[in-house]
Amino acid sequence: MSSKIDNYVQNNGTKQNKSSFFVKFCMTKRVKSRLLYQLNFLKSIGYDYTNSVNLQLYDDEQLHLPNDLQALEEVAQNCHLCQLNKYRANVLFGRGNSNANIMFIGDEPNISEDETGEFYAGRTGALLTKMIENVLEIRVNEVYITNLVKCKTSHNMVSNEDANSCRAFLLKQIELIKPKLIVALGETSYAYLTNDTSAFSKVRGTVLNQNGLDVIPTFHPSFLLRNPTAKKEAYYDMLKIKSLMERM
Repeated sequence: MSSKIDNYVQNNGTKQNKSSFFVKFCMTKRVKSRLLYQLNFLKSIGYDYTNSVNLQLYDDEQLHLPNDLQALEEVAQNCHLCQLNKYRANVLFGRGNSNANIMFIGDEPNISEDETGEFYAGRTGALLTKMIENVLEIRVNEVYITNLVKCKTSHNMVSNEDANSCRAFLLKQIELIKPKLIVALGETSYAYLTNDTSAFSKVRGTVLNQNGLDVIPTFHPSFLLRNPTAKKEAYYDMLKIKSLMERM
């Protein structure tokens, strides 16, 4: 903490500044600690304080992020703000056309992607490539793909807390790319983006307008590998996405 104060004083010059910064710094930490305590207490008694993600909402964090995808990725690559950085091998920020009409959003990188630092790696990635290139009849580089979180979790399940850690990055990606259609890959991604608690089997393949953006959920490729009988339904979802593409 002293190094932060000293750096501040070096840039601003006076002991009075140092004193005021120290008070502000300590008060900020104290307020944050109290808020976290209260939120954790509410969570422990079953209170749900998670709202749907406003896909076009600007928040304070977002406003301070770069207005350039490459610069934004550099920030994400050097991010150590949450626990996920302890378990990742690589940061998977996003890949594809920065002007894409279609944006695919999954939940988290798979093991192969985390190990290689490349999207579409492993069996899950290979299946998603086939879904895009064989059904939509476009190359994977023509769409943009990312996840709720940019790092592999240690527990193979993305919680709202995990997703909230990367929320500013995701919203900034959506803001910069300006997709006309978001494909939510899997129930976790869809539920976080929309806060819709409907049975996924009933909403997949349907279009929901979320804050002015169309969102369509379909099965995550990892689910299809575990449940191959669902591939037929996923195929029809992709045909619907293709039909929507042709009207863009």
